[in-house]
Amino acid sequence: MKTETDRTADAAPSAATDPRAEAADDLRASLGWIALGAAILVGSITMDRLEQQHINPYTIPGLVPGLLGIAMLILGAVLGVRSWRRGGLAARPAKIDAAVARRLAIVIALVIVFSVGLVGHGLPFWAAAAIFVVASILILQAPQRAAEGRSMTRRDILFALAVGIGSGLVITFVFQELFLVRLP
Repeated sequence: MKTETDRTADAAPSAATDPRAEAADDLRASLGWIALGAAILVGSITMDRLEQQHINPYTIPGLVPGLLGIAMLILGAVLGVRSWRRGGLAARPAKIDAAVARRLAIVIALVIVFSVGLVGHGLPFWAAAAIFVVASILILQAPQRAAEGRSMTRRDILFALAVGIGSGLVITFVFQELFLVRLP
């Protein structure tokens, strides 16, 4: 009689564990990284250079984003070549799991609420960042708690508040005091 392990070993690989499907997913992701890197690079090149204000060339706006865009382009190309060599061009990408798609939609919604609704509307940046982090922790951990059959505790909320307020203050300090970026 076969055990569960034997039956699992005999089964064909699923789309999630199929190396060619993973290679196809990586190839698709590489195209996304290349497009994002190119967009960031173009945006950094077209930024105002402030030469008329005699700005040091190494502190020009867009230098760091441009370098990051180049890094994304290079790493996206490396990922693309690697996945192409693994047969990613000939395989079908794995289907996106509904739970993963739902989680991605939640993250995108949180980012949009933060960037459009919280930042720049009279709320100090540290408070907006703290609200975003607290909401992200509590909302994104809710499915895991439900799967474990437990509800949110006071300790969970206090932890999220501590992390959110701490990160809001640290982010604000780092950008305003160390990077000299004026935050809204």
